[in-house]
Amino acid sequence: MTRSFSVTWDYRCPFARIGHEHILAGLAAGADWDVRFAPFSLDQAHVSEGGTSVFDEPDRHPGLIANLAGVAVRDCWPDQFTAAHGALFHARHAESLDLRDRSIVAEVLNGAGLDAGAVLAEVDSGRPLETLEREHTEAVERWQVWGVPTFIVGESAVFVRLMKGPDGDPSRSVAAVERIYDQITGWPELNEFKHTSLSN
Repeated sequence: MTRSFSVTWDYRCPFARIGHEHILAGLAAGADWDVRFAPFSLDQAHVSEGGTSVFDEPDRHPGLIANLAGVAVRDCWPDQFTAAHGALFHARHAESLDLRDRSIVAEVLNGAGLDAGAVLAEVDSGRPLETLEREHTEAVERWQVWGVPTFIVGESAVFVRLMKGPDGDPSRSVAAVERIYDQITGWPELNEFKHTSLSN
């Protein structure tokens, strides 16, 4: 049975990295999933009530550039999206690169096999910003999303914080993502389940 779901991302979040690395590993291993990768802006999520939207003044928020590049690749070069997506997360969290720097984003995209000039030209067209604003706004208004990664199945949305990545074992990733999906669809009564401390 194909499991269909959406999952939000913002490249700055370490928990989004873990969740998305599991998804990418599962997809690479042939998991029967229909995944929609949904951009979300943590910058916008932290704007105070009545404050100016980041979408109205994007130049003041250089953290948008990586997300906008991700949107551009997803929509214009979909066959290369998973490579770019994984590379951007890896650059930020494994290499500690500053994805607010356009030149670094370009290097990461080139390294993932894309034409960074073409991707950034698409970003400069303004279309990815419009898409990010639209999809972020829908996530907030329709599903009350406030963070990443949020898994969305139908009208149910659940923020998920996994603590460990795939560690080279795709079967672990498949099991983790399918457990999340089955929890969302099979036990909607569970609202919160959180350990009071972390085990080693």
